[in-house]
Amino acid sequence: MKMTFIGATHEVTGSCTYMEACGKRFLIDFGMEQGEDKFENVQIPVPPVSIDFVLLTHAHIDHSGLLPLLYAGGFNGEIHATIATSHLCDVMLRDSAHIQEFEAEWRNRKGKRKGDEEYIPLYTMNDAIGAVSLFVSHKYDSEFEISKGIKVKFTDAGHLLGSSSIEITLTENNITKKIVFSGDIGNINQPLIRDPQYISDADYVVMESTYGNRNHDMSVEYVKALTEILQRTFDRGGSVIIPSFAVGRTQEMLYFIRQIKSDKLLKNHNNFPVYVDSPLAIESTNIFLNNKESCFDEESLKFVKEGINPIGFEGLITAVTSDDSCAINNDTRPKVIISASGMCEAGRIKHHLKHNLWKKENTILFVGYQASNTLGRSLIEGAKKVKLFGETVQVSAEICKLSGISGHADYKGLMQWIRAIKNPKRVFINHGEEIAVEALAKEIHSNLKLDVYAPYSGAEFDLIENKITVDAKPVIIHHEKHANTNVYNELVSASERLYNLIKSNSGRTNKDMRQLTDAINKLCEDWKI
Repeated sequence: MKMTFIGATHEVTGSCTYMEACGKRFLIDFGMEQGEDKFENVQIPVPPVSIDFVLLTHAHIDHSGLLPLLYAGGFNGEIHATIATSHLCDVMLRDSAHIQEFEAEWRNRKGKRKGDEEYIPLYTMNDAIGAVSLFVSHKYDSEFEISKGIKVKFTDAGHLLGSSSIEITLTENNITKKIVFSGDIGNINQPLIRDPQYISDADYVVMESTYGNRNHDMSVEYVKALTEILQRTFDRGGSVIIPSFAVGRTQEMLYFIRQIKSDKLLKNHNNFPVYVDSPLAIESTNIFLNNKESCFDEESLKFVKEGINPIGFEGLITAVTSDDSCAINNDTRPKVIISASGMCEAGRIKHHLKHNLWKKENTILFVGYQASNTLGRSLIEGAKKVKLFGETVQVSAEICKLSGISGHADYKGLMQWIRAIKNPKRVFINHGEEIAVEALAKEIHSNLKLDVYAPYSGAEFDLIENKITVDAKPVIIHHEKHANTNVYNELVSASERLYNLIKSNSGRTNKDMRQLTDAINKLCEDWKI
């Protein structure tokens, strides 16, 4: 029984773990990396055709996004997931393939004039359709045997419709070990979906750490805070543009807005239109409604039983075609535009930012996690100008973040989840930025007295011997533009000094902190960041 860590090791995205047990080779997740890619990942140690099956925690692209690439490489095994995850992946993987093909077409159109080599998409629509055809769906809490010695159960992780923690029981040569993969553990009291369900026992645990070093601001009343943002924006004649993940966060925002409209919380603006500009979000919303019985929480089911659509209301307009999308910005009324992607890296949201960022009456409202080195993170951190479609756009709109809205458990939630598991032999921490991984590992070790290991890509572990057989070291990616490694290392060291300087400013006066902020922003502007 061997486990090799491939992706999301000291990083937030690109989840993938490879296992060999009971004569089978299989993966837990195969996700795409998004945002900053700091560490080099090792390759899966066998060709795709040699992998017997995949276990998928949930549909988010950073967990599922490379499954079409696996199929393109010759994989033809089964992909096991919950019913809702299978339905969501049907639309999300096709959408990802569309983005891959569209980007390739755009790059090749530009590159042809320059004489560049042809850009090949990561995978095609046919690859996505092929991967989707391999899905096998399962209900929550129903154990099934994949092959002799391998039993699996999906438990609701409360992160996304259909999301799960995966319990795997392996029996080989009369030795039985149980390993739990947390997947992404959900935040409590989210609208629509249930809270995460806890697992009582395991020999080994692989758990995420996205918010492993901080807590959410639970004092925020989401509906009240959103109402205040809408009110002040509409009063000045502006619109609220919400970059939102098409699956999960969009449906939550519709839930809140339905309540605002139903309770008539806005003064003089209660008939405002709400545009959902994302074909993926529209399809996903229908999947939410179709899986309500198995995934909705009690409050949402109560609405359904009363004949109320918890994510539908008067004034909700869906934009499917490109023409529908373009027409939105011709509507001069104060309005809400919800569009993907949530980190502003792709999709129709970039067009809405181009049309609305420079208008001071507007508000750009972030409602989800923004990974490092994404456009969303840059805006939240105070960028004054950004590049969109090769054009510099002035940031004059109000930039807001609705604190506390997160699909991920915070530090308290993560600790509560791991406390429920009685005496695991070892806990592996992954799926978090480096500072969060190390902080959570330290806390679990010191507070719960558990053996904790935070692997880098390439680390291997023997489940029977309870032994790390390969203690991989981090391999930092040096991009081609960093030709002089010594100089680049000096730059990295300088950035670390700047980070420490920022941390040391927490107790200083507002004036000092403002001076430092202005100096950093000026540096970024000078370098056109």
